[in-house]
Amino acid sequence: MEKVTVLGAGSWGTALATVLADNGHDTLIWSHREDQATEIHEHHTNAKYLKDVTLPANLHATANMAQAIEHASIVVMAVPTKGIRETCQKMMQTLDKPVLFVHVSKGIEPGSLLRISEIMREELPASVIEDLVVLSGPSHAEEVVKQHPTTVAASCESLVAAERVQDLFMNQYFRVYTNPDVIGVEVGGALKNVIALAAGAVDGIGYGDNAKAALITRGLAEISRLGVKMGAKPLTFMGLTGMGDLIVTCTSVHSRNYRAGFMLGEGKKLEQVLDEMGMVVEGVRTAKAAHQLAEKYDVALPISAALYSVLFEDKTPLDAVDDLMLRMKKREMDEIYNN
Repeated sequence: MEKVTVLGAGSWGTALATVLADNGHDTLIWSHREDQATEIHEHHTNAKYLKDVTLPANLHATANMAQAIEHASIVVMAVPTKGIRETCQKMMQTLDKPVLFVHVSKGIEPGSLLRISEIMREELPASVIEDLVVLSGPSHAEEVVKQHPTTVAASCESLVAAERVQDLFMNQYFRVYTNPDVIGVEVGGALKNVIALAAGAVDGIGYGDNAKAALITRGLAEISRLGVKMGAKPLTFMGLTGMGDLIVTCTSVHSRNYRAGFMLGEGKKLEQVLDEMGMVVEGVRTAKAAHQLAEKYDVALPISAALYSVLFEDKTPLDAVDDLMLRMKKREMDEIYNN
């Protein structure tokens, strides 16, 4: 049995804490909100994020960061990308021992263009990082808490650390593979949210399966091109954290990014969409980072660029689609491998 603290009590952090508790681990979930921590700890529910779900009786919660950190030999980071730095800084007020970190968020920081593992290594001294593993893949919290079959990957350059996380989470409904390509796993997990926003917009406009199939396929080509330029292995994008995560995020009503994109396609403005969502939509922030990464690595990301123009330059989704369709003609394989 491991002593695990999950930092972040949103839908995904809660779902993963449920898996850990189901596996018999001594699991504590931290929320920055006292009322939410009390609800989870005393009533075994998290109604805002996971309606009609009863959480395991052996899952405990706190709003006290010191208590959360003192509890753990393993820390699961499950806060949104924009909260990673602040959470690391809060941890360091208490953390004085090496722990194994597992991060499960999906994003890239605009400006710095750092992946989440890089942000964490920048904020946390090496003396407190036993190792850092990325857990990612096609996985909706709403299905995990119902114990529907789900498969993800644990990624770390250290196979020993990746296998420890594999053993930590794996059970009859939650299967975990290992993957040494940290860059590819993080890039795939982050950029698929951008493509999912675009996929939702295509459906919101009222286009059909042809358009969305093309968008998902070409979106995977964009993600792969950029990822390889950043140092990832090409085959990673054919796996769970590339193609798998892209498919589920672009096609499911559970996906916040898809739902937000759908509203954009219906003609709603970004501010209204985010207000109605009431939850973090990672793809919006990552779209800014993708725009900057395309310039930095001189990589063509036409779908991401079209979405950026809708989000931040007031272009209509219909006009953005027209621009994509009327791009200069190309050969498919040349575009995939050579921009």
